[in-house]
Amino acid sequence: MYATATGSSASMFGSKNMSSVYRQIDIETGVSGASAHQLITLLFNGALDSIAQAKGAMQTRNIEGKCAAISKAVRIVDEGLKAGLDMRAGGELAQQLGDLYGYITMRLTQGNLRNDTEALDECVRLLAPIRDAWVSIAPADATVVRAAMEVHA
Repeated sequence: MYATATGSSASMFGSKNMSSVYRQIDIETGVSGASAHQLITLLFNGALDSIAQAKGAMQTRNIEGKCAAISKAVRIVDEGLKAGLDMRAGGELAQQLGDLYGYITMRLTQGNLRNDTEALDECVRLLAPIRDAWVSIAPADATVVRAAMEVHA
């Protein structure tokens, strides 16, 4: 804690606030140094984490927390995963993923409106295998590629 003019050890930053600040810095640092593949992995992880937070908020009847977490998950799926699809290069697979992401967005919204944890569980069951498959196809040596790019830049 920081000392104040009055001599108390109180800080304007609570431990919860500092934790959030450190977490945000860690996320920003991870994003700035991440490959495109790692960025998509971060989106999957963020969506799944937000869904878990929403479910916990539902169970504790924290309406504000539930709405914030589901809104975040919807934005990640819709504005991140779905918007990032290359429909021209991805063909039928990209179209099917786009449709699935649209369905997941709808189910998240329904889960929010109905306080339906089963809807959230369904979204996890749909997203988790895609995330796992995505992680399994990671470039074998992404750190070497990134290091080579930095040397030449």
